[in-house]
Amino acid sequence: MESGLDHYSARALLEWQVELGVTEAIGDAPVDRYALPDTAPKSKKPAAAQAAPTKPKQVDAAAIAQQAAKSAGSLPELRAAMEAFDLCDLKRGARQLVFADGTPGARVMIVGEAPGRDEDREGKPFVGRAGQLLDKMLAAIDLDRTENVYITNVLPWRPPQNRDPKPEEIGMMKPFLERHVALAKPEVLVVMGNISCQAVLGKRGITRLRGNWDQALDLPVIPMFHPAYLLRQPQMKRQAWADLLELKSRLRGK
Repeated sequence: MESGLDHYSARALLEWQVELGVTEAIGDAPVDRYALPDTAPKSKKPAAAQAAPTKPKQVDAAAIAQQAAKSAGSLPELRAAMEAFDLCDLKRGARQLVFADGTPGARVMIVGEAPGRDEDREGKPFVGRAGQLLDKMLAAIDLDRTENVYITNVLPWRPPQNRDPKPEEIGMMKPFLERHVALAKPEVLVVMGNISCQAVLGKRGITRLRGNWDQALDLPVIPMFHPAYLLRQPQMKRQAWADLLELKSRLRGK
């Protein structure tokens, strides 16, 4: 294709463009940008705001536990309801549920704190050294778990490393404990240790509370030292013996 420019004119024009700062050709045909329509570039529409992520719905574990406990019409049904309850994290770290031991319908019901290693292994409350001491304490006032005592714990699963139960764990499992007491129908409740006092009486300070009768769940309640505490503090057995005698006197008067 022939051009209207001669060699010398074309070269002069090219050198003039280089002097103006042109470094490369970007098209085969020239573009007269002065002839382009004077229009501003259209602004992009802002992207639609993303919907804020919805928070997961909070689960009221205590309310669910309340409903599950209420639906149990017998002790076996209550145990099944507790076995099926999956909202307590303690269940994931425990070997098995520790439900109860002793004689359902007994006059005396003992509420301990939480299972330890031996209880977690055997599936019964108050076994091992603490359980052996408890049996001796009961025998001293003519009580026996195989005849006239029923035993359970505030929590049915062992906390990791035997740590104290957390308030939210106690609150979550309290409906099951209340239903347990209602179905067992004891005449007297014995709460052993601070955790049991907190769950049943809403109070702490076992050294101040022990031996003093209180009322909860429509029953007379007497706080006592936990046998595990007595193993660590044997000098407190004198006070524990006084509490046992108080319990014996109350049972005789009924």
